[in-house]
Amino acid sequence: MNNHDEKIQALLKQAFPPVQDELRQDLWPLMLRRMDERISPVAWFDWALLVLLIAVIAISPHSIPLLLYHL
Repeated sequence: MNNHDEKIQALLKQAFPPVQDELRQDLWPLMLRRMDERISPVAWFDWALLVLLIAVIAISPHSIPLLLYHL
């Protein structure tokens, strides 16, 4: 290694803290709590897209293969 590489290595060691082998706490209870919080209602835009899709299928049924192709 040359002098430039050693300087970069020293700067990187200063910039990043040492990696700990063990976690500070158990992550599973936090993950379960976050999964319970993520239950959210369906947005109005999703309902509007569903209504639009049903309207397109009702108006022109021959578009069903085209819609299935894009899935």
